[in-house]
Amino acid sequence: MDKDVRILVVDDEERIRRLLKMYLERENYFIDEAEDGNEAVAKALGNEYDVILLDLMMPGKDGIEVCREVREKKATPIIMLTAKGEEVNRVQGFEVGTDDYIVKPFSPREVVLRVKALLRRSSKTSFIQTETTAKDVIVFPHLTIDHDAHRVLADGKEVSLTPKEYELLYFLAKSPDKVFDREQLLKEVWHYEFFGDLRTVDTHVKRLREKLNKVSEQAAKMIVTVWGVGYKFEVINE
Repeated sequence: MDKDVRILVVDDEERIRRLLKMYLERENYFIDEAEDGNEAVAKALGNEYDVILLDLMMPGKDGIEVCREVREKKATPIIMLTAKGEEVNRVQGFEVGTDDYIVKPFSPREVVLRVKALLRRSSKTSFIQTETTAKDVIVFPHLTIDHDAHRVLADGKEVSLTPKEYELLYFLAKSPDKVFDREQLLKEVWHYEFFGDLRTVDTHVKRLREKLNKVSEQAAKMIVTVWGVGYKFEVINE
């Protein structure tokens, strides 16, 4: 399963890139490197990676800007590497589409575990089954979610989502008409306790709606804002 996994490691410190490369190559992953933001964007957009490990603070173009530019074109899973005390920056990272973050100084083994967890959630590596396996599929008018394949179809057309966008949609769709406030969604989807950083949810909902709307207006309308409370998934039969 993992032999063809390609990972881009982005950090301006060579020793960190070498350390991560050493541990990740032990898992038989193919590792590419970038030492600054410009090189990272060029490689991320010019190649197909399964995961990008992205340093937040770099000279010139930082991790936030790199993530923003990559997200305009691709849904490649991104793990942000941040220094302790950069919580505001981490929140910015989630808002522009980061899927996870790891705080420096970190254990290389923790990085490997986080990468494996993200790979399991991403569409490229999660779909392994036989024809006889019972599939976990949620079907609504205008929208189908194949959870085994982490695949979303809106009016029959595939929608490319980041792992977090997919998890948010799947979590809401599992409980139609149930209203979740932002704190609940942060806890259940991000598994992280924020303090007042609820814009992360709003930003992901906005991006999710935009992606669905490009394919199906009806599918996008299923994610409903409940003013003053949060969000819910509402089945539309039009």
